[in-house]
Amino acid sequence: MSLVAPNIKTTSDRVLVTGGCGFLGCNIAASLAARGHSVLAMDNLSRRGSRENADWLRHRHGNNVAIEVADTRDTEAVDALVSASSAVMHLAAQVAVTTSLADPISDFEVNGRGTLNVLEAIRRHNPRAPVIFASTNKVYGKLLDPSQVHHVDGRYVPDEPRLAHGVGEDTPLDLYSPYGCSKGAADQYVRDYARVFELRSVVLRMSCIYGPRQFGNEDQGWIAHFLLQAIQQRPITIYGDGHQVRDALFVDDAVNAWIGALDNIDEVPGRIFNLGGGPANAISLWDLLEFITELRGNRPDVRLDSWRPGDQPWYVSDVRAASQALNWKPLVPVRQGLQRLERWLDGHVSTSALSPELLEARI
Repeated sequence: MSLVAPNIKTTSDRVLVTGGCGFLGCNIAASLAARGHSVLAMDNLSRRGSRENADWLRHRHGNNVAIEVADTRDTEAVDALVSASSAVMHLAAQVAVTTSLADPISDFEVNGRGTLNVLEAIRRHNPRAPVIFASTNKVYGKLLDPSQVHHVDGRYVPDEPRLAHGVGEDTPLDLYSPYGCSKGAADQYVRDYARVFELRSVVLRMSCIYGPRQFGNEDQGWIAHFLLQAIQQRPITIYGDGHQVRDALFVDDAVNAWIGALDNIDEVPGRIFNLGGGPANAISLWDLLEFITELRGNRPDVRLDSWRPGDQPWYVSDVRAASQALNWKPLVPVRQGLQRLERWLDGHVSTSALSPELLEARI
């Protein structure tokens, strides 16, 4: 079923964006449409905010974007949409660790089987179409124990000098949680289809993407979660001690990396890249709370709770490989990106828009 009339222009540069009405997916779809591409945004519209994002795409880009209501578990729909496209940006996924723990089978069906359906459709019907896949830093597992980090200025810092630039793509996989397993399996299928079937694929292992059109559905969306709690004057719960560190990447920079992978596909087929803000945009939870206090003029109410299984004390992406191969680098510093996200949230999110998953946001 389409939300817009199927009169989208039939050109050879049509790009299919699965999960195209999600946070990152709709931003990628909008950027592609602005560049003149014809875009098919495929989404099952099951997550809060996806219908608003679909309306935003339709009103902003008109016939340059078609919204297809479909699910990657539907092989017939996937085959039809992949056959009609020149490239695939594959972001459709079950994204919550908490949901994967409650229903591991459904998590695998969406992330594992859904991705395999996309790959098979490309292999059988459209083998020259590039496919860029949204993976996650969770494929590296917990990565470091608390005994392998030390404190510097209120942050955890890894003991190993080799991590000075962040986590590289050669880091061994250590799948943790059903979500980590399903995304890790999909990650490796995408890589292997490049090696075995010569598909032109790229894997992007992402870390802490944030920015406008993020409604807080994702349990990785801790930056939006903290800001929303502050805006709503709700308490913020920190699991652990608040010294844990992540690298934050503003959505515009993430979109540029995705499009860079598409533009450079002939130079990078089969490659895997870690995608985050890198060391220059690494912040602790307490750092973010200080930024929010500066923005809002008052300090949020903070509560501490126990560490959760699999929580990483430190994760920062080494983005040097992506920077070199994709002619890309993060441009938006965290303070500026946070200001832009706050303005959008203030104008677009009400109390009724908050999702249950938001209240359990993970980092």
